[in-house]
Amino acid sequence: MVSLFLILLAVNNTRHNELYSAGEDFWYPLDNAAKIYPAVKSRELTTVFRISAVLKQRVKISHLQIAIRAMEERFPYFKVKLKKGFFWFYLEHINMPISLEIDNGIPCREFNQNDKNKLMFRILAVNNRISIEFSHIITDGTAAFCFLRTLLNLYFEQDGIDISAGCDDILPDSILLKEEFEDSYKRYFKEDIPLNQRLSKAFHLPYSLRDKPRFDVLIAILSLDEIKNRAGEKGVSITVYLIGVYMLVLQDIYRSLNKSRHYRKSERLRIQVPINLRNIYPSRTMRNFTLFVIPEIDLRLGFYEFDEILKIVFHKLELETEEKVINKIIARNVGSEKKLFVRGIPLFIKSMILAFEYYSMGTSQYSGVITNLGKAHFSPEIDKRIEYCIFTPPPPDGNLKLNCGVIGCNDKLVLSFGNITSSKEFERKFLHFLNREGINVRLTKY
Repeated sequence: MVSLFLILLAVNNTRHNELYSAGEDFWYPLDNAAKIYPAVKSRELTTVFRISAVLKQRVKISHLQIAIRAMEERFPYFKVKLKKGFFWFYLEHINMPISLEIDNGIPCREFNQNDKNKLMFRILAVNNRISIEFSHIITDGTAAFCFLRTLLNLYFEQDGIDISAGCDDILPDSILLKEEFEDSYKRYFKEDIPLNQRLSKAFHLPYSLRDKPRFDVLIAILSLDEIKNRAGEKGVSITVYLIGVYMLVLQDIYRSLNKSRHYRKSERLRIQVPINLRNIYPSRTMRNFTLFVIPEIDLRLGFYEFDEILKIVFHKLELETEEKVINKIIARNVGSEKKLFVRGIPLFIKSMILAFEYYSMGTSQYSGVITNLGKAHFSPEIDKRIEYCIFTPPPPDGNLKLNCGVIGCNDKLVLSFGNITSSKEFERKFLHFLNREGINVRLTKY
C-alpha cells in the first residue's frame, strides 16, 4: 500500500553513515517503502507485524536471554528511534539493549515513540512460543525473519546444536556488510521510465468495526502437503491458490448484499500481494524491499468460477513480477523523491497530505491483503524442534478491515487472519471452502 503515495514525499539524505563500527552513532533516512507509515500510524493502525516460532518444548528463558545478548551488536540498523526533522523523518541509532518481554498482550501493538528507552522492535516469549515484532518503518518480513533465524540459531546453540555447518544465516561473528544498510529501491531506480496509473475504488467488506482495541487474530493450521497437492492439481502455486480463495469469498460476500448496497459499492475486487524484491534484484538489504502486485476481477462482467479466478491471478502475478514492470513502480516511487519542490515541503504539511491520500485513495483501491512469507527454512536439527511458525501482518485499517498472513514451516502451512470487525464471516467462508477442497484445518489463537 505504501508505494501508492510516495510521490508526495521527500527525503534529503545529504549525510549519513554507510558503515558501522561497534559503539558508533549514526542516522539514516527512511527507505522508500517506510515513508508513509509515520504519517498514518496510530494506536490501532500500528504498522507493526509479528513472526512467531512455536517450539515443541517450553521456552528456556535463560537460553533466550543468552541468545539476545550474543546478537546485540550484529543488527545495528534495527537499534534505532524515529526522529522528526523539519523536512523529513529519519532513523537515529540508540545504544539501548534488546529487551525480552512476556507475551501477554494483543499482538502487533504500537511502539510508543515518546518512550526513549524502547526500540522499534521487541522480542517476546510465553510457554513454548518465541515471537518478534517489528515496525514496518525499519524493515520488512523477509529481513525480520532473518533476524528470527539468527535468534533461534543462538537459542538452540545453548542445547549443543552446531549452527555453523551449512548455514548461510547471519551469525554474531559474521561481517557487517554495507549492503545491509542499503535503501535498495534507490539502487535499482532507473530514469525515464513511464509511470503506473492509479486504480479505481475497490469493494470492501461491509462489516462494522469492533470496539477498541479492535485487532483480533485467528490462526488456521493446515497440512502443507494437502494444500500443495490441491494447488498443484489446479496448476498453480499455493500463493495463487490462496489469493483465488480470498477473491472467491469476497465475491460470495458481495453477491449476498442487497441490491441497494450493490450500487454504493465498487464492483471490482482487488487483492494486494506483497512481493519480495530480493527474488528479482540482487540485494542484501535488511531494510524494506518489497512492492505489490494487485490482481483484480471485475464483477460487472458476471460471476467468476474458482478456476477462472485462479487463471486471472496466475497470469497477473506472472506479468506484474516481470522486472520491467517492477522498474515502472520503483521509478514512480523513487523518482518523486528527487523533485525539488517536493523536497522543500515542510514535514507537517507532507504528513497531512500523506494521511489524506492514504485514507482517501490508498486502501480504497484494493479489497484485501494476503502476504505469504514462503517456507521457513532452518537447519535440520532446529527444524526438529519447531512445531510451526506464524506470520501476522500489521493490523488493517478501517477500509480493509481484514488481512491474511501466510507462512510454511515443516509440514504445516499457517494462515493468520487479522480482523478489526465484529464479524468472522469471511474467515468462516474461507476455511469452509478449504475443508470442502479436502484440506484439513485446525484453529487456534495467540
